[in-house]
Amino acid sequence: MKKFKANEYYQFTLDITKILCEIPAPSGLEDQRAMFIKDVLHSIGYIDAYIDSAKNVIWKIDGKTKDYTLFMAHTDTVFPDLKAFSCLDDGEIIRCPGVCDDTVCLAIILAYSKYLKDVGFKANNSIMFCANSCEEGLGNLKGVRQIFNDFANKIKVMFTLDGDYSHIVNKSVGSHRYKITAKTIGGHSFNAFGRESAIAVLARIVDRIYQIDVPKKEGTKTTYNVGLINGGTSVNTIAQQADMLCEYRSDDNDLLLEMKNRFNSIFKQTKSEYPNTEILIELVGDRPAMANFDRTKLNEYSQMAVDVQHKFSGLDIKIASGSTDCNIPHSLGVPAVCVGVYEGGGVHTREEWLVKKSVETGLNIMHGLFEKLK
Repeated sequence: MKKFKANEYYQFTLDITKILCEIPAPSGLEDQRAMFIKDVLHSIGYIDAYIDSAKNVIWKIDGKTKDYTLFMAHTDTVFPDLKAFSCLDDGEIIRCPGVCDDTVCLAIILAYSKYLKDVGFKANNSIMFCANSCEEGLGNLKGVRQIFNDFANKIKVMFTLDGDYSHIVNKSVGSHRYKITAKTIGGHSFNAFGRESAIAVLARIVDRIYQIDVPKKEGTKTTYNVGLINGGTSVNTIAQQADMLCEYRSDDNDLLLEMKNRFNSIFKQTKSEYPNTEILIELVGDRPAMANFDRTKLNEYSQMAVDVQHKFSGLDIKIASGSTDCNIPHSLGVPAVCVGVYEGGGVHTREEWLVKKSVETGLNIMHGLFEKLK
């Protein structure tokens, strides 16, 4: 097979990155990106590439085995914009919301898939690729959940490209996310003074959350956050309705359950104190933490990723916990590693930026992993 040369796929990767950046893809609204990716795949020879019911784009190279090694990168971004972004390229840096997370990662998988077609690669072990939906925020990992529903017991290991190449993620942080809505009678701030305010009720919940002393266990981390509050009518109106989004996270299942109990206790106590306020609790996100399983294979694949990233980046690779598409396979006992393939920064901000020359390193990391697994 022809030797892989990253520089030959460098410009293709950058071109695809820029085009994808300019296609809006909030979680759940990845349709345009999915169609573009499918069209690219058809044009380079993956005529069986398809979009499933969760808006995942899937393509395969079947080999002699029935089990699959899965490579994936997610199509959605954290940004709600439905208007196209513009990329700014100064020759060394590309600046655009979402350019790193996870757009360049998608482009690298597409570029490497092109290489495999160019050289007529024949698989021994079956390979599956996926551009998956709904990794971010309240997307709640819908895409990867669908993959593991449809291909249960057929995926032996998963690598997701997501993050810079200074680290890998091989331990999953679970989370529960809630939308809390308070509804009251409301009224005029002077004439109806004393009535319950929906904002004040939520403020009481927030205050109690921020008094939690998080449970601790050696080698673990547990957190909480209130990330968004909306509500009220005017400065002289007792708020009739308000809502908020909050969460807790942990990389330990037992501590995740402990946080669930503490949040539920806060909700119950607040409801009892405000009998004239309707308080609605809606679970809007449920990301599982790691199941208890033999992690021998996971450790082997993790070390493989560390070695490959170090080889091509020259960096000392850190091993971290995180909330990624790996949460689903980890909850099912399937080894999965989140691999870094770029240099950049400002992730999850509108000032996000990518170092262009790092794309060659990312392509080499993708190739290095593939060579060890094919």
